[in-house]
Amino acid sequence: MRVLRLIRIALVSMRFGLDDIVLSHERLAGVRWVNRILFWRDLRQPRAVRLRLALEALGPIFVKFGQVLSTRRDILPTDIADELALLQDRVPPFPAEQVIEILERAYRKPVGAVFASFDITPIASASVAQVHFAELPDGTKVAVKILRPEIESVIANDLALLQTAATALERVSADARRLRPRDVVAEFEKSLKDELDLTREAANCSQLGRNFRNSRLLLVPAVYWDWCSEQVMVMERMSGIPVSHIDRLVAAGIDLKRLARTGVELFFTQVFRDGFFHADMHPGNIFVAVDAPHHGKWVGLDFGIVGTLSDSDKSYLAQNFIAFFRRDYQRVATAHVESGWVPPDTRVDELEKEVRVVLEPIFARPLSQISLGRVLMQLFRASRRFNVEIQPQLVLLQKTLLNVEGLGRQLDPDLDLWTTAKPYLERWMDEQIGPRALQRRLLAEAPYLVAALPELPRLIHRRLLAPPAASDTALLELAAAQRTRNRWLTAVAVLLVIVIVLLLYRPT
Repeated sequence: MRVLRLIRIALVSMRFGLDDIVLSHERLAGVRWVNRILFWRDLRQPRAVRLRLALEALGPIFVKFGQVLSTRRDILPTDIADELALLQDRVPPFPAEQVIEILERAYRKPVGAVFASFDITPIASASVAQVHFAELPDGTKVAVKILRPEIESVIANDLALLQTAATALERVSADARRLRPRDVVAEFEKSLKDELDLTREAANCSQLGRNFRNSRLLLVPAVYWDWCSEQVMVMERMSGIPVSHIDRLVAAGIDLKRLARTGVELFFTQVFRDGFFHADMHPGNIFVAVDAPHHGKWVGLDFGIVGTLSDSDKSYLAQNFIAFFRRDYQRVATAHVESGWVPPDTRVDELEKEVRVVLEPIFARPLSQISLGRVLMQLFRASRRFNVEIQPQLVLLQKTLLNVEGLGRQLDPDLDLWTTAKPYLERWMDEQIGPRALQRRLLAEAPYLVAALPELPRLIHRRLLAPPAASDTALLELAAAQRTRNRWLTAVAVLLVIVIVLLLYRPT
């Protein structure tokens, strides 16, 4: 079976000239005879288009791989990344008999005993799963997401072939080795395994819903955990208009300019307030609510891919974005060094020059025409020569930012993302380094201080009374004097800690 699949991959690759893409480097000019043998092929279309068409012809797993690959703009040529971003899951639904079989195996009872009603015709079908409408026994309207049958074995076979192809590429091409195809396939494998467990997606959905409970920006479906398993996810049925249907949004009375601005605010809220963001915000996963209670709110769907950011990641991003606004290239360079992502012996002035060369031409255009996502991408590329290992979560964020910008400017061509984002970023930075940040951190640490406080004087006293390692008399006398001073300092420090704790826990 795997041999037949390999033969099909080879035939499709030759049909679309993928060999020409891989072997077109001048150092491999000796293999140009392949084109002479396959003279009948039409290779007039751009290489990126041919690659996209080949992946679509090879089936859903290769389409999914192309989608993931499109996020790696830090290593892919721009034309290929842009074209792969156009890949869409156009997968026929699997038969009704298999739907029933999967549900009955998951619930160990007939479908009629689980749901009051179940629509056997899917409303959406993608490479990994499809979605059906249903009603719970109490009449609650829900959407039921079901994994494709035997998807694990299909993925395992195709992943093995992808890994084999990646290994072969690294052996024949130095350029391919620089792109680390085996690492990319490994990253894709991890992403797919996460998507094959729908309890993970349900947890992502639940987390995002908790972050935006009662929000004026975003609606997230509730998860009905009693009906969820690894193969089935049951969530609240959401309604709205796909964000790409501009005419329908206008007819429903949606203010497109406001919608674009709130979309930007929504993105930066997820990133900088929560450090947890929906990382698959393409038009198929984003709707706009038009019902009276939620008119104009964004509606999020499909939470298989999310991104997480640490406090250091958020600080790095905020400092870089604000430095962009101010054209402070030295601050951009020092932020890279302080983050620890470049070798410590990196010369800041050289990194600053590289950043200036890349970014200064971008600022020659009006701010409203500048893409924050592309600025971030250019920064990643500029940093590569300094051996910066771009963090996967930042690559995912950069891809999401490009999607947000595309959606925003589709809604409002005059959207100035910089003007919309700058106040939010500056406010966030003030909250991180101002008095409120100090108060918040002290409050966060207060329980640990209270727990450790009774033992603190004894531990400090024991440490200060410990004899010095040296036996020299002068050192001993110096240590005795130092211990006397340290006792007073310890008393003052403990008193200060007590005062801070009392202030923090003072009744309001």
